[in-house]
Amino acid sequence: MLFENRRFVFYDGAMGTMLQKSGLRPNERPDILNITSPETVENVHRLYVQAGSDIICTNTFGANADTLAEIGYTPEEIITAAVTLAKRASVGKAKVALDIGPTGQLLEPMGDLEVERAYELFKQQAVVGELAGADFAAIVTMSDIEELKTAILAVKENTSLPILATMTFDKNGRTFMGYTPEVFAQTAQDCGAEAIGLNCSLEPQEMYETARKIAKVSALPLIIKPNAGLPNKATGGYDMGAVEFAKQMIPFAKIGAKILGGCCGTTPEYIRELKKAFLEL
Repeated sequence: MLFENRRFVFYDGAMGTMLQKSGLRPNERPDILNITSPETVENVHRLYVQAGSDIICTNTFGANADTLAEIGYTPEEIITAAVTLAKRASVGKAKVALDIGPTGQLLEPMGDLEVERAYELFKQQAVVGELAGADFAAIVTMSDIEELKTAILAVKENTSLPILATMTFDKNGRTFMGYTPEVFAQTAQDCGAEAIGLNCSLEPQEMYETARKIAKVSALPLIIKPNAGLPNKATGGYDMGAVEFAKQMIPFAKIGAKILGGCCGTTPEYIRELKKAFLEL
């Protein structure tokens, strides 16, 4: 089991939020910065390591062959650069997780993407990431259980990377595609994920009941990566501060949450406050 000798493990926070603060333009793809502005990406990773993150995620959320072909890059170029930057910034203090998000297309029969094609996209990402030196694969922000399953199997069957798998749920406790946390937990566990949980969409307290349901049906390490509340259009930031974020995260310790971090709106300050709060428990 991952990190079996640790009570708590700390993830990083948002990459996109930090890149926007560093000048990422609207509609500009974050993963291109691995090539065009590597020092910016590396600095974000370094700040999370300095804040106490044990795991940092590569800047590769949407870096699959289909989406990259539209802008003239390949997964080999983007992912290799991304892993190299994260490894360099980790300075031996943090593990590097290859960030793998949804394909951006709906799988058949809901959409046009064939499962076989999705499998190949995920396989390519994982193989390139492992060759570049990633320590884990982080399959994140999934809402379709079939896409999640396809991604896990593609990583599991073609690499030796341990898998961290998270889905995103609405306040009603279901994914956008209607799946329950119990179905997610059982599917991810059966497919071979080493840790499972939630990321994105909600603030911490809004995730609690869904997380509790996952913890009841699975003994795998539980991952919690919420947003910093809601985006504020007036300020361009998020409404929840780092101290409040950490405070809302504390109840997750009671249900066995082990891997803790932040998603949209969170920064190194949030991880620093989160780590401080949990190490005092």
